Amino acid sequence: MAGVGKLLKQAKKMQQKVEQIQEELTATELEVSAGGGAVTVKVNGQGEFLDLKIDPEFIKEDAEIVQETLLEAIKDAAAKAKALNEEKMSEATAGFQMPGFM
Repeated sequence: MAGVGKLLKQAKKMQQKVEQIQEELTATELEVSAGGGAVTVKVNGQGEFLDLKIDPEFIKEDAEIVQETLLEAIKDAAAKAKALNEEKMSEATAGFQMPGFM
């Protein structure tokens, strides 16, 4: 049963690390722009959108171009947040080994 105790300690340590990383991700802000800076999206490492700025002159463009640029910026921001989140979470779980799952 010594293995179970060690496993529980590892799990608790990993849980604490995950909680710490989640706090860091919430505080981390990523800024993405598209259309040469006409659209700027700010998102945190948890994928929560924090801000959206659109150049007033850009709104005067064709609606389809504005929509495509907004969508591009939003998708890029979401992808960057997801990649950062996955990277940080994999760091937290690195070294955690479940017996029989290797």
